[in-house]
Amino acid sequence: MALRSTAELIADARAGNRAVAAFNVITLEHAEGIVAGAEQIGVPVILQISENAVKFHGGSLLPIARASAAVAEAARVPVSLHLDHVEDDGLLRQAAEAGFSSVMFDASHSDYAENVTATRRAAEWAHEHGLLIEAELGQVGGKDGVHLGAHEPGARTDPDEAAEYVAATGVDALAVAVGSSHAMTTRTAGLDFELIERLRDAVPIPLVLHGSSGVPDDALAAGVRAGIVKVNIGTALNLAYTGAVRSFLAEDERTVDPRKFLKPARIALAETVAQMLTVVSR
Repeated sequence: MALRSTAELIADARAGNRAVAAFNVITLEHAEGIVAGAEQIGVPVILQISENAVKFHGGSLLPIARASAAVAEAARVPVSLHLDHVEDDGLLRQAAEAGFSSVMFDASHSDYAENVTATRRAAEWAHEHGLLIEAELGQVGGKDGVHLGAHEPGARTDPDEAAEYVAATGVDALAVAVGSSHAMTTRTAGLDFELIERLRDAVPIPLVLHGSSGVPDDALAAGVRAGIVKVNIGTALNLAYTGAVRSFLAEDERTVDPRKFLKPARIALAETVAQMLTVVSR
């Protein structure tokens, strides 16, 4: 199946009152497992590569991007490529040629005025190159350099400010701080559904939930009903992936062939993807 655009997948999800899930790719096995999980239940999916993942690959975007694109093009479900949490302007400007149809530009660590200025400039470039652009207002937390917790004053996204921000920057999707946090290894985050509804009514563009791994299934489904359209998931995959590797090596300490333990890791990751997709995509 040909690579699809993120804008198309988001528009379809929004029209169907559901969400599309975007899963973080770190290794080739991540991309393969994500697509396998999506194929299990027959729904679209977004493969997203973060700036941190690019740094892990030595700062080179093209190898992991092209590998992910190849997996996407062989998929039996619609798949798009998204470049996530980009702070580096040089990386942003590689997105179009690397095959991405969307990018999340992250200036949320800056003060409001600086965020608007930098994001507006990024949005102008993205639109000139045919890319959907997502940005963040508020501080989801859990990432390096973000010191506000998910429930601290000033962390949550204000609906009035969000409307002003969207108008000033011209972005196409907005990541909002509504109670979730990046890198959670327990599913105990509590979402503010009333705030999600207020944000949905305040801005004309789709809302994005980051840090979704830490949100319980029922709350995640309720968040989608309240107005979340794109759901970002990363840590849950890594928990499944590394858990399977640990279990295998604990039982067979003599194995040196990585294929032996990466295969069950990829299967466990795919099962996690399929389970989470049933929550947000149906």
